[in-house]
Amino acid sequence: MLYLGIDLGGTRIKMGLYHNEKIVSSRILRVGTNVSLQAQLPLIDEVIEEMLKESDRFNLDGIAMAFPGLVNPEQKKVLGVNEKYEDANSMNLESYYRSKWNTSFYIDNDARMAAVGEWQYGAGRDTDDLVMVTLGTGVGTAVVMEGKLLRGRHFQAGCLGGHFVVNYKGNPCNCGNIGCLEAEAATWNLEAQVREHPNFTQSKLFKSIKIDFDILFTTALAGDQVAIEVRDHCLNIWAAGVISFIHAYDPEVVILGGGILKSAEVIIPFIQEKVKKQAWTPWGDVLIRRSELQDQAAIRGAIYCLQNNI
Repeated sequence: MLYLGIDLGGTRIKMGLYHNEKIVSSRILRVGTNVSLQAQLPLIDEVIEEMLKESDRFNLDGIAMAFPGLVNPEQKKVLGVNEKYEDANSMNLESYYRSKWNTSFYIDNDARMAAVGEWQYGAGRDTDDLVMVTLGTGVGTAVVMEGKLLRGRHFQAGCLGGHFVVNYKGNPCNCGNIGCLEAEAATWNLEAQVREHPNFTQSKLFKSIKIDFDILFTTALAGDQVAIEVRDHCLNIWAAGVISFIHAYDPEVVILGGGILKSAEVIIPFIQEKVKKQAWTPWGDVLIRRSELQDQAAIRGAIYCLQNNI
């Protein structure tokens, strides 16, 4: 059986061809901000054709998509987006892929699919109670509780952790709320936060062509005070979010993934220590782990759900 997984990210589209329980070919497409999904579909199809030729196979048994928004997987329909692929709500993706590739189609939220991937194949395979947190362009979350994928009546249960309020006097969020976790500590708002620091012009970051978390952590490690203050703010925001998720969902493990986890050697110990001190879990300690599957997590999870009709 040959399956194709597609993980639509904010700046990257990750694709993987799955055969005999492993990814046999993978690709990453770079995309700009505020792009339409309709414009990306022909590019995705071209890559699918390339991957199939490489594998000497020409028929797919299914396509599974992880989407950065709210999704009804039963109707295979995107319900809500937030400044990413905003035309997706009006598209019939199942019809498109059935017509184009004559194959079955599955779609669900990207963080939820990453949670399934880690639960079945990665850092959460030893538990049936976990929270997945993806730190990247935004902040995604998903929950497996008592061996069941949490979805809720309106398919948003567990998915909106990035919009938990952690600072009610904080930054405006692109969702319309104030002080959301991702408005305080995600890539899309990082540069604005750094530039608003009163000592920004005295920082080494002032000369940076772009400001992302790689540069922030590197500059902080070199002793730059502005970078240290912004980094520590983000670390504390992430820890506050994780503690809230623990109190809300009662997991045994919290798995952190996403591009920001390139600095896992700083992030994981910091959050683990905060959780140990501040989370109210009289039964024991919640473990904080890094994603094992990383870029493949959502792809593997989406394909698993397609295969098992989850």
